Amino acid sequence: MELIVTEKEIAARRIAAILSGESAEVDRTNGVNVYEWGGKRCVGLSGHVVEVDFPPEYGGWRDVEPRELVDASVEKHPSRENIVRTLRLLARQADRVTIATDYDREGELIGKEAYEIVQKVSDAPVDRVRFSSITEREVSEAFAGPDAIDFDLAAAGEARQVIDLVWGAALTRFLSLSAKRFGGDFISVGRVQSPTLKLIVDREREIEAFDPQEYWELFADLDAEGERFEAQYFYDDDGSEADRVWEKERASAVYEAIEASERAPARSVRRRRRTDSPPVPFSTTKFISAASSLGLSAERAMSTAEDLYTAGYITYPRTDNTVYPDDLDVADLLEALSSHREFAEDAEALSEGDLDPTEGDDETTDHPPIHPTGELPDPGELGDAEAQVYELVVRRFFATVADSATWEHLRVVVGIERRDDGGAENEEDEHRLKANGKRLLEPGYHAVYPYKNASENHVPDVEEGDILDVADSRIEAKETQPPRRYGQSRLIERMEGMDIGTKATRHNTLEKLYDRGYVENDPPVPTGLARAVVDAAESFATQIVDEGMTSELESDMAAIARGEATLEEVTDESREMLSQVFAELSDSREAIGEHLRKSLKADKTLGPCPACDSDLLVRQSRQGSHFIGCDAYPDCEYTLPLPNQGTPQLLDERCEEHDLRHVKILAGRSTFVHGCPQCEADAADDAEDRVIGPCPNCGDSEGGELAIKRLRSGSRLVGCTRYPDCEYSLPLPRRGEIEVTDDRCVDHDLPELLVANGEEPWELGCPICNFREYEARQQAGTLTDLDGVGEKTAEKLEAAGVETVADLTTIEADTLATDVDGVSADRIREWQGQGSADGSAAD
Repeated sequence: MELIVTEKEIAARRIAAILSGESAEVDRTNGVNVYEWGGKRCVGLSGHVVEVDFPPEYGGWRDVEPRELVDASVEKHPSRENIVRTLRLLARQADRVTIATDYDREGELIGKEAYEIVQKVSDAPVDRVRFSSITEREVSEAFAGPDAIDFDLAAAGEARQVIDLVWGAALTRFLSLSAKRFGGDFISVGRVQSPTLKLIVDREREIEAFDPQEYWELFADLDAEGERFEAQYFYDDDGSEADRVWEKERASAVYEAIEASERAPARSVRRRRRTDSPPVPFSTTKFISAASSLGLSAERAMSTAEDLYTAGYITYPRTDNTVYPDDLDVADLLEALSSHREFAEDAEALSEGDLDPTEGDDETTDHPPIHPTGELPDPGELGDAEAQVYELVVRRFFATVADSATWEHLRVVVGIERRDDGGAENEEDEHRLKANGKRLLEPGYHAVYPYKNASENHVPDVEEGDILDVADSRIEAKETQPPRRYGQSRLIERMEGMDIGTKATRHNTLEKLYDRGYVENDPPVPTGLARAVVDAAESFATQIVDEGMTSELESDMAAIARGEATLEEVTDESREMLSQVFAELSDSREAIGEHLRKSLKADKTLGPCPACDSDLLVRQSRQGSHFIGCDAYPDCEYTLPLPNQGTPQLLDERCEEHDLRHVKILAGRSTFVHGCPQCEADAADDAEDRVIGPCPNCGDSEGGELAIKRLRSGSRLVGCTRYPDCEYSLPLPRRGEIEVTDDRCVDHDLPELLVANGEEPWELGCPICNFREYEARQQAGTLTDLDGVGEKTAEKLEAAGVETVADLTTIEADTLATDVDGVSADRIREWQGQGSADGSAAD
């Protein structure tokens, strides 16, 4: 029996379908799908099923000095026990094993991990197959000519694992212990993450330090025989053309001259044609940049592209290549795409051209640029994001084989008589205004690729010497603007240019920064925690955030892949680098801790405590929940509750009555502004319970009644009046006015409720019936009911053991994110928020 091992379950399913001619049958072993046909079995892993970690004796943060981790040994152990057991079981029964994981550094390492598991229980020979798209042609050709595992490439991936573990764990523990941040509140540091964070913080510093300068721009509306167009004043600035006027008096003088003029002669008219070359093929970075124009984050774009690759519709999405391989038959691919209703017309038109694709500067031999495979999705098969990304990839391919576009540019310069020298004797004494027009003569690739700006600017076809009417004039006061924040795609381009991370990891690095509370919004804005960590690193150990260090290590790992260095050499060198960092840090531990605590305290301070002279802070309990507590604890025990969902973020807005900063609760799509926690608590204290009927738990025996209650945390519920002796309760929505109607539930003798929140009131009905319906939906709800979960993502979640919405709401987001490729912990929390906010539990 031949055993085929793929990187993911969904890839196993597709490869089994291709090789078996759709005849493979599926069985489950240890909760893992195994596909079988004709003497072959195919099983999918879940990415890495083996992880590296320190021995157990290094597990206690407070018992082990962080510096000890620098030289600590690293062990491997299974991270997905059920998959490893299944692989061992199948390997014992196999007489040949074929590794069919993704062809890149990480995929080669995953393949080597499977190889090592197999070798411990079987002497069966192990082959390696590689492909760039999961299509019938490529998969069949790959299995017809198997190769061997590239142990050098796998070692490069293993070096990254070890280096990232040692650097991340040692420095994370050092900074967290120094700042006394424990449990889930630890300070995360990473070899790639921290230099990336410094890029974001540095840009924010530039923005804050920017000193705007005032300037003026002047315009005139000109009329050429009834055709109006705009012209702008410009002048010669030491040989360069400038249109910003920095002195107000001069701007006013020029404006007066333009305003007083009725006519302006055309002093020069210049026409030229420009060729606009088509874009080069998609590398990963160029793809992410283009996908950002669709409103997709880097992580969402790559996750969607991964789904399309696994389905066989596009090639492997992690590539640096921008040159199509010689064996790509462009004509055949266009012919295949001409069978797609949406692309048929463009594909057929392109087939009649020269079909000479563009080429970029980067050419590699592992994977081609991202392009469609020619296998077409069925109508309606793709979700919204998948359809958007698929069209983007198809149209980028179209653009690379399309003709260049041709633009005609027209520049008109007119003269305006000066008023400060008694009139113009010649052209040199005039103020000048320019108008730049352009029109598209030949659309070329723009006809098939609408993602690049092709807007025209009309300027009438005037001749030199024509006299134009000055129809209107205006002066605009402006200020110079600070540099723009890096959008996600631009940040990834910067990381690539500085050799920070790899094509396969950069988008995941950004997601980690969001997940760990270092950045928010898009473009990413650094939080107070981010500033504190970068400030501390710059002050006490610059290598932590130095891109040169991580770039050097990336180069060393590439040398391993080429066979020019060994795993041991590179990991030993990285440990030596880390030893140097700790040599800088050791004498400054108290100072670092004080710096971090002071910075982080400011970021968590709401305002004055009403019970003493100290401040109120956001705190976290041992159970992980957040609340407001006094900085003087234990001398002052004043507290205020916070909602029991999401992560609190302090806003700049303050309560006028209590001088406390407002609180925003970050909970994915369920994010909301809580406001002043003191106001919320006071409102709950003042609110009277509204009794609506007998308690079904203790009403008959103890006389308990159900009442609508407002909690000090801002939540609302229907609960028993005998609380805490009776803890029966039902959730209510956080927002909206609750109206008790005269209609009653025949089953529970409770009034039906309405929630006024918007134009249409929400008919909540009987609170008991409503909650039971919600629980039933939770049990029966499918993953694809959640926003952003398509069939491909649902398959990934199911392969990780999450089969229902109820399963999803009970699992730890960070753990699940490590098992599901291309889905971040923050995204999982959004889905959990949707699941827990459904029905009457919605906020």
